[in-house]
Amino acid sequence: MTIINGATALVTGGSRGIGKALVEALYARGARKVYATARDPRAVTHPDAVPLALEVTDPASVAAAVREADDVTILVNNAGGLVRASFLDSPVEDVRREFETNFYGPLNVTRAFVPIIERHGGGHLLTVASALSWAALSGSYSASKAALWSQTNSLRLDLRTRGIRVTGLHVGYVDTDMTAAVTAPKSDPRHVAELALDGVEADAFEVLADEVSRRAKAALAQEIAVQYPVLAG
Repeated sequence: MTIINGATALVTGGSRGIGKALVEALYARGARKVYATARDPRAVTHPDAVPLALEVTDPASVAAAVREADDVTILVNNAGGLVRASFLDSPVEDVRREFETNFYGPLNVTRAFVPIIERHGGGHLLTVASALSWAALSGSYSASKAALWSQTNSLRLDLRTRGIRVTGLHVGYVDTDMTAAVTAPKSDPRHVAELALDGVEADAFEVLADEVSRRAKAALAQEIAVQYPVLAG
């Protein structure tokens, strides 16, 4: 079981949305220190958080963060982007940019911090994915999150003997800046954060934070034409 009380955590994209809610929830559960990263650390507003500049796609920025936060035992890969490029009509550079942020970014950060977590006796990796990991409805965004899901599963296997547990968080619409234009029902990021940390403390493999994510994963067992009804007509 992972113990948050007294732990030191780092949350990428910790200045807003789910990341901000996770910073608050970590402190509420007794975390000793929480690094909240952002491209501009002045955006971090939590009074107790340690603001830390981080661009997850920049190896030099990641290396600088590792030097600063060398006491981390819980890593939360939350930072992400939303390009939603079309595979046929958008520039390939837009697709690549989505993967740089949503797939390679978390990988860069994880590879950098695993030795630190291991050196401190082990800990936990929480990766924030999406219900769209399992539904190809948003072009490059869905593909990047599907790849992140696979990365998370692989890391879970790779890290099991190194004292680092891995939890993947999947959620549908959350009431954040990213979904401001969405009129569908949205989850409260504070509720999502609590469910995510419940999963961390229980060493859960995955947390499906809402009905949308639960339906999306269940649909993987269905025929393609059932998952995507437009193909059945």
